[in-house]
Amino acid sequence: MILYYDCFAGISGDMNLGALVDLGVDFAFLQAQLGKLSIASEFAITCEKRTKNGIAGTKIGVKAAHDHAESRSFSVIAKMINDSALSAGVKKRAIAIFTALANAEAKVHNHAIETVHFHEVGAIDSIVDIVGAAICLEKLGASRIYASRVEVGGGFVKCAHGTLPVPAPATIELLKNAPIASGLTQSELATPTGAAILAASVDRFLPRAAFTPLKVGYGFGDREFDFPNALRVYLAEDDRAIATDELLIETNIDDMSPEALAFAEERLYDAGALDIYKTAITTKKNRLGVKLSVLAPIALEREITALIFAETSSIGVKKIALEKTAMRRETIAIETEFGSVSVKKSTDGKTVKYKPEFDDCRRAAKLSGKRLCEVMQTVQKEIECIENTNS
Repeated sequence: MILYYDCFAGISGDMNLGALVDLGVDFAFLQAQLGKLSIASEFAITCEKRTKNGIAGTKIGVKAAHDHAESRSFSVIAKMINDSALSAGVKKRAIAIFTALANAEAKVHNHAIETVHFHEVGAIDSIVDIVGAAICLEKLGASRIYASRVEVGGGFVKCAHGTLPVPAPATIELLKNAPIASGLTQSELATPTGAAILAASVDRFLPRAAFTPLKVGYGFGDREFDFPNALRVYLAEDDRAIATDELLIETNIDDMSPEALAFAEERLYDAGALDIYKTAITTKKNRLGVKLSVLAPIALEREITALIFAETSSIGVKKIALEKTAMRRETIAIETEFGSVSVKKSTDGKTVKYKPEFDDCRRAAKLSGKRLCEVMQTVQKEIECIENTNS
């Protein structure tokens, strides 16, 4: 299963809780789990079904027992979570979210993380939002979490540090590696709490994604706009996910030595390129050249492009976003007369493919004195035995 955050109107802590409850997390279960916090007597949490712009969803509310918002340090909050009876997985997630937020606040205000004190986020409702997020995400048990481009809003917001531009400095620090959009309205749509939940939980931000949804949930915010003030979250089958998370970057080169190009290729791989290939071409004026093609994660677009400009003679590149459907892969060990050999197993749920690791087969051939083809044939026979056993 995958979880996909569609942040077309931003994200806040309460919107996230509403969406995850609307998606299927039992509200009574969430209440019971939050009751394990030492501050459980200091708040009440409510759940209400609402409709916005004709869309049915869930609104979660948190009411503190006291009107004043208490300032708490990162260490105090971490201790509160660790001292609770929550599961180890929930504790780890919740502290990871607070750690992301603390790191952002520390950088924005030029403080050490140990000295960071949370004001708005130290308040009861935000602690409930973050710990509640960890509870719900653990309950849903998605193997991967993706998110769309995040709408942040515009204008200014008032907080403990005064009037700040939207997105707030901590919010943009948390989202600096994520695709964002702004200007949908002159209000704050992505809060630091919401941004921290994404920063600590999302495996990849995908500007576009296609999948087969099984369930969808909507979580509502408090304010009213001429668009739905909602967060939409999908639950989808893992093996049906098709993610636009890779980019093909290409450039034509006809004035560079092979040695220098080989070095550039090394640098690109070191920077995170997934694959690199070169195609012989004839450029203008009938010059022999090379088309350099680099496959890279979208998140590394700037770094890869900058390296191409720095390490090659290129002065321009072409970029193409790719949609990729991949079989699930794992590596298994097969015992043979030559010892253990690693084999890649790939499947889409119907078709299964096996491929022996070439390096393992080569090593076995050298150690045994056998021909490489003999080793590979032996491994293939072992694979066929496994297939016959499983069929």
